[in-house]
Amino acid sequence: MAWPVIALLLSLAFLLPLSSSTLDAKSGGTSLSVEKTEEALKSPNGAFSAGVGDNAFCFAIWFSNSRTIVWMANRDQPVNGKRSKLSLLKTGNLILTNADTLLPQQLLTKNIKLASSRSQGNYHSGFYQLFFDNDNVLRLLHNDPEISSIYWPDPWLASWEAGRNSYNNSRIAVLNSLGSFSSYDGFNFMSNDQGAMLHRRLTVDYDGNIRSYSWEEERQTWIVSWQAIQTPCNIHFACGANSLCSYAVSSGRKCSCLPGYKMKNHTDWAYGCETEFDLSCDKNEFGFMLLSHVEFYGYDYGFHPNYTFDQCWDLCLQLCDCKAFQYSFKKDTGFPTCYLKILLLNGYQLPSFSGDLFLKVPQNNIFSYAKPIEEFNLNCTSKVQ
Repeated sequence: MAWPVIALLLSLAFLLPLSSSTLDAKSGGTSLSVEKTEEALKSPNGAFSAGVGDNAFCFAIWFSNSRTIVWMANRDQPVNGKRSKLSLLKTGNLILTNADTLLPQQLLTKNIKLASSRSQGNYHSGFYQLFFDNDNVLRLLHNDPEISSIYWPDPWLASWEAGRNSYNNSRIAVLNSLGSFSSYDGFNFMSNDQGAMLHRRLTVDYDGNIRSYSWEEERQTWIVSWQAIQTPCNIHFACGANSLCSYAVSSGRKCSCLPGYKMKNHTDWAYGCETEFDLSCDKNEFGFMLLSHVEFYGYDYGFHPNYTFDQCWDLCLQLCDCKAFQYSFKKDTGFPTCYLKILLLNGYQLPSFSGDLFLKVPQNNIFSYAKPIEEFNLNCTSKVQ
């Protein structure tokens, strides 16, 4: 099978000859073996290393100072057998793809997508992608097997309102060695340590945020020098379906199941929550619970302007699959709005949000659900590196 062609040239990190303490320089036609995971190649300046890892036998490139992986060859199909080898072609060129990280001077183009890892320590491809969309704007996308949605820039903004230029046919972005990022769609940023010559990387992290990292030599650690999204709950599917995301600077992001719902998988919030009851078409069996300052963004079954509260209530009761309705007052129009929900996705609780959610629950158990929403942390607040 031909080597997958991608846009990160190995020359960024591995200008031949390659060498290490355990290997002589690799020349064309030679190889690394999965049976010798201690073997590693090093770039001439020592900044990068490459080899076959002992975790499911994936060939990877990493920063030598921290073993932070910047690219993995077969992240979704690791080699789990013996006698597998990685061979270097006699041309000396190795062209890379399918990474979650952009290195300084490496071009992000229309033919490349940066894909997050699945979770911390799990390097399989995750659900978040940074890419140039068909309108030439650099965007963040959540894309799982069932549902996909753009969430950065803010999806309710036109490209020009977000400070982007869609009249751009180059579709190129680059991070330089001094910490400045520039994209042809007009998006630019400077790291908070911009101007210093440091090891840097731009990574689509497994939590769906983009972060620029700088290596701090004194503490021997990566520090965040810029991030795209300041409010983590704005990241789509941060907590999965039928759940709420809340955020405080002191405690970080927290996920919680809605009243009457339970976690599907207690190790991964991406699976969201599921009901502890069955929805039915008998409107006499159900009532609604008020959840103040709660919004579930997008995926409305119906939008009904200038409906009264009672009309919205009755409409959701009559619809068998309606799980909740959002009711809010629009200041710009002066009229209330009613949104029916059969999918509860991208939920968050924010005191500044002026609308309320009314959750459909069984009438005979409505008071048993009226208790504080149980919160789970599951390492959501851990630093992503």
